[in-house]
Amino acid sequence: MALEPGILAGFLVIFLAVLLGPFKIHVIEENLEPFLLVCGIAAMTLSGFVELPGEETGWRMEIIEESLTSPLHVGDIFGIPIGIFQIVLVVGLIIYKWHDPIHKAIRKLTDILSVKVLGFLLIVVLGLSSSVMSAILAAIILVEVVNAMPLPRKSKIDLTIIACFSIGLGAALTPLGEPLSTIAVSKLAGEPYHADFMFLFNMLGKYIIPGIFAFGIVGVFFLGKVDTKDAGMKAADYNETIKDVIMRAVKVYVFIAALVLLGEGFKPLILEYFIQIPSGILYWVNMVSAILDNATLCAAEIGPALSEIQIRSILMGLLLSGGMLIPGNIPNIISAGKLGITSKEWARLGFPLGIVAMAVYFVVIFVLGI
Repeated sequence: MALEPGILAGFLVIFLAVLLGPFKIHVIEENLEPFLLVCGIAAMTLSGFVELPGEETGWRMEIIEESLTSPLHVGDIFGIPIGIFQIVLVVGLIIYKWHDPIHKAIRKLTDILSVKVLGFLLIVVLGLSSSVMSAILAAIILVEVVNAMPLPRKSKIDLTIIACFSIGLGAALTPLGEPLSTIAVSKLAGEPYHADFMFLFNMLGKYIIPGIFAFGIVGVFFLGKVDTKDAGMKAADYNETIKDVIMRAVKVYVFIAALVLLGEGFKPLILEYFIQIPSGILYWVNMVSAILDNATLCAAEIGPALSEIQIRSILMGLLLSGGMLIPGNIPNIISAGKLGITSKEWARLGFPLGIVAMAVYFVVIFVLGI
């Protein structure tokens, strides 16, 4: 059944607010996390007016708990819950305490390898290893290395965005990398796929690994245009306070909670319209994961009844478009928060790069049938 016109219009207003608000209104850009939280609350409230057979919509206690606990728990180590909030906070405090030797080591590495070589290695190594050490930790390492590199601000932003595309892709290779891959494996664990730890690596590795190296080459191209005599060619001085470290972790917490509510709030729209779309078109429609939680979209769209090409196209569409805008995936959120990258600065490169990458993979998957 179709959604009522008034409800559909309400979802469209919220969607456009999330998409355009940070670009058009400076106050929203400066307060992105609480703004997204308000939009998530609005989407959840609106979804409560929708009734879907066999589906729960709107406010309920488990969603409130999920939004509150998701930033605090992505897994356990020796029985201790580990989450994005704790990792960002603890690693931030470690860097605050030992930033001098850490930055000196990075700068020495830059002197030895050159900016272009280090940039290429950063993009490729973090992309390939993010599936093991998680996209969160890879993003934290990324921003510290980029911050210490002797580059002008624009080049730091370019390198960060390209590396986040790589990390977002690589993290999908195993269930350890990010929530999307965990959900996909869980949904496909039974008949007929019997998805195990290496399932996504075996299905997507031939697309993702070359893509990571391609992003590394793109990064070298952008760094190759840097003027080594530029007065801005210097490493950033570390000037964070304890308050800055704590507030960044709090902002990440609010961001993740907001994305949980947005994704769940838009569930009626996803279930009523998105999953009915042919895979070739859905590949492009999944660009909405640039502003919505791609794990929620994955949970709604992926299932054992789909063919392998449908699964590949859905996952690749979600992964590639996730790099386009800041809310698209966790590495973007962490990196933009740490380096102070605005939505406009991210979209300037992230959107066209994402479109080009999606076009290339569309040809590979749907035209060439590889």
